Amino acid sequence: MASDFRMPGNVKFGVGAHKNLPEEIEKYSPTKIAIVSDKGVANAGLVKKLENILEQTGVPIFTFTEIVGEPTFKLVETVTHKLREENCDLVIGIGGGSALDVAKTAAALLAQEKIAHFLSGREQIGPRSTPCILLPTTSGTGSEVTMNAIFGDEEQGLKRGIVSPALLPDLAIIDPELTVSCPARVSASSGVDAFTHAIESYISVRGTPLTKIFAEKAMRLFPKYITRAVHNGTDLESRTGMAWVSALAGVSLANAGVGAVHALAYPLGGKFHIEHGVANALLMPYVFEKIGKTCTDELVEVASFLQLGDYSQHPNKALDAVVHYLLELLDTLNLPSTLKELGIPEDSLPALAESASKVDRLLANTPYKLTEEAIKEIYENAYFGKVGVLVK
Repeated sequence: MASDFRMPGNVKFGVGAHKNLPEEIEKYSPTKIAIVSDKGVANAGLVKKLENILEQTGVPIFTFTEIVGEPTFKLVETVTHKLREENCDLVIGIGGGSALDVAKTAAALLAQEKIAHFLSGREQIGPRSTPCILLPTTSGTGSEVTMNAIFGDEEQGLKRGIVSPALLPDLAIIDPELTVSCPARVSASSGVDAFTHAIESYISVRGTPLTKIFAEKAMRLFPKYITRAVHNGTDLESRTGMAWVSALAGVSLANAGVGAVHALAYPLGGKFHIEHGVANALLMPYVFEKIGKTCTDELVEVASFLQLGDYSQHPNKALDAVVHYLLELLDTLNLPSTLKELGIPEDSLPALAESASKVDRLLANTPYKLTEEAIKEIYENAYFGKVGVLVK
């Protein structure tokens, strides 16, 4: 089967890379620049820092930083209309995945008339005519290198993704220096989110030798840098390592896709506003305990990437090693390991399973056919912390 492999038009990586922004902007000859970000990044001083750098260009700037928490489709529509009113013809997104998803989607929709049709998923967004530059301030979502964007659907009470090549930016500037101010909790959840992208795309039914190269490298780097990046955020070496993890995993995700972990995380975000990275991190061991039986060979390789041991002679033990690594990771990074800890009502699990079972695009990418009942069992295990014969 033929497959495409897509990346942004250009990726500029390195400490201090964001300082080259003025010369990059000259290539697009904009008349008005939009900066899209969130309150946290603005409060950290990064938006002001970006504005100061852009003042060198002499181009007028419009700044939108009203993104709080997980963005909704309604917010995307609001931002798109606002940028249109301001006559912005170049969009720069700076922040975590939420800000970048809003920025690149708004840029893609600026020239489109029927915004609602694209946001509903009825139509794929066509070619983007407004230039877009993305600068991540976290290492996790990989939004700066993907053609995916995730938003809350308030009507359906879940998160839903839209996918289009138009969501790939013209330029991704990945500067580890911009992630130093990222809080420990966000560094942990976004970092494990990146690992989720790597491992899920590695076992994806759409995976190819090319996507696996990116996913493998991300998984090899991850254990080397994640703990240092979370517990010693000013360590630029670990921040650089995690920036590579995020970018590499993001490229693999963009082309091979993710699966059941993300499918089960969406309703948690939509109904209970659990952060996307936290939901993925928590669900990962419980999902893999269920689906791992169908990707034993890949998990033998994953165990090797993570330096958990050589299970080539005992492949069935690789799943156990990977699942327990993922559980220990939650403890090491001070992330919750049960839905009960998050205050999710036990009686909501059947409704969560029903919602997750409808995320067909991602479930179809998983090498295990998950029924609604099987999904409910995963949620129950995640609620009580049950893994195999162990109860946490």
